[in-house]
Amino acid sequence: MDAQGRGRADNIDPADQWVLNPNTGEYELRLMPSAPQSSVPGPRRPVSPGAAAGGGGARETASPEVPGQRRRRSEPEPLAGRRSRRQPVKKKSKAKKVLLWTGGTMAFVLVAASAAGYLYIKHLNDNITSVSDDGASTGGFSKDKAINLLIIGTDKRTGSGNEGYGDAGSVGHADTTILLHISKDRSNATALSIPRDLIVDVPDCQTQQSDGTEKVIAGTENVRFNTSLGQDGRTASCTVRTVTELTGIQADNFMVADFNAVKTLTDAVGGVEVCLAKDIDDSDSHLKLSKGTHNISGETALAFVRTRHSVGFGGDLSRIQLQQQFLSALMRKLSSNSTLTSPTKLLKLAEVGTKALTVDSQLDSIGKLKDLGLELGKLNPKNLTFTTIPVLDNPAEKVKATVVLNETKAPAVFQAIKDDVSFTAVKKKQAQASKDAAAARLEGSKSAASEVRVRVLNGGAPAGSAQETLSWLQVQEGVLKSENAGNADVALSKTTLEYAPAQAAQARELAGLMGLSGSAMKPGKSVINSQGLPAITLTLGKDFQGAGVSLTTPTKAPDVDSKTTADKVTCAK
Repeated sequence: MDAQGRGRADNIDPADQWVLNPNTGEYELRLMPSAPQSSVPGPRRPVSPGAAAGGGGARETASPEVPGQRRRRSEPEPLAGRRSRRQPVKKKSKAKKVLLWTGGTMAFVLVAASAAGYLYIKHLNDNITSVSDDGASTGGFSKDKAINLLIIGTDKRTGSGNEGYGDAGSVGHADTTILLHISKDRSNATALSIPRDLIVDVPDCQTQQSDGTEKVIAGTENVRFNTSLGQDGRTASCTVRTVTELTGIQADNFMVADFNAVKTLTDAVGGVEVCLAKDIDDSDSHLKLSKGTHNISGETALAFVRTRHSVGFGGDLSRIQLQQQFLSALMRKLSSNSTLTSPTKLLKLAEVGTKALTVDSQLDSIGKLKDLGLELGKLNPKNLTFTTIPVLDNPAEKVKATVVLNETKAPAVFQAIKDDVSFTAVKKKQAQASKDAAAARLEGSKSAASEVRVRVLNGGAPAGSAQETLSWLQVQEGVLKSENAGNADVALSKTTLEYAPAQAAQARELAGLMGLSGSAMKPGKSVINSQGLPAITLTLGKDFQGAGVSLTTPTKAPDVDSKTTADKVTCAK
């Protein structure tokens, strides 16, 4: 009887004789339910002829041949189908093991790299020294607004090798101060130097002490600007307040650098290129350089920015020109591909920069400094203008040691910076068509002043401005059909004049009297005044400076005694 016959006789399907060995994970042949499992793995194995012929006990000792099975309609699906349902979990191949191990290793490397990056950023953050702005600044720069950054260089002699410079016991005065204004559209910037010997009034200054307590340091009048820092325990926030008092411009943030900052930063960028029109051997600053161009760093760079007796008239104003040349060179170096595309140099610069500078509490992380750096990086050096506050020799001194503000020229410089006017010729991002359309609103016929019917509202100007303007219009300009309409619903940064198309002639006349630009004129609809008649609406904004004061923003910066741009190398004389 063949195997299939035995299968029918014993009511056993041959496929059922192959069972899964849980110890090996493979199928083995089991001849009888009570027989032990074969130790030979594999799907089928030939049996001896004796077993094939049948015999009483042959089933227990011999392995009968199991021929290929013929499927019958009444029988279940073949062995292969059963195996597919009972397929065991195969062991992972060597290739898969290698792949999984490699993937795990890569994951570990990535996690380790991320951890290292986190630790390095934490390290840079730990490098940063910050001090409170004591409410003196605006609270930090914004990406969508112009930026005013106050850079303060102190004469503090801390650090290795600095003891031999001048006043070794200096408390750290504001020796070099620059107000850096970056335009709203980032197309240009102005670096305004403030002479350390400028006579100013230092206002009262609220400062935070080391123990966390608040202290108000009394201000002083008619003193040198450099005493706004260090003197009487004043902090950098006092210098910020002094600049606001002097210029009317409030800084968004500030940075403080000492002697070591100049040395380490120039080392980090591989030196900066400066030029001298003559040989210099200054025993006070320790600068000894021949005429011509030099790449300077470290001690030589510090000596360069400190020297004054060997250039110009030998005073602080002459030294300012050297400092501006130095910063221009540093700006060019930072903008060059050799610095910005070198990971090694960038890491070194980050390491040195975070150690060298003291910043206000709004710039106390590497993330915030990076954001500020990205805004500064949008500048083109040719549109970064260096200039100095217009000053005059102090008339109260016989021996000229200090300077005073040039009241004729300085206010125009301050106003140009406040109005975000560039000191270099720059293509503005505003569309020319838009500017032409605004200018066109001023062109055309004008009504007589007596025919102008206007409502005056206060939309952010000082209290009483609407009444002041009304009186001025009626008494001095003959605009008799005018009235005070109170406060506007919302505050405006800029003064506006709204009118209907039929009232354009009246609007042009009033704009001329008020000194309004075409951009201040807003074509719209007329409103009804208190007498039930249509009128135009004048809303005084925060830019209002008094009745009769022109509100036209200048489009050209005033002339200054000296200026240079960061893309040019000017040799010091």
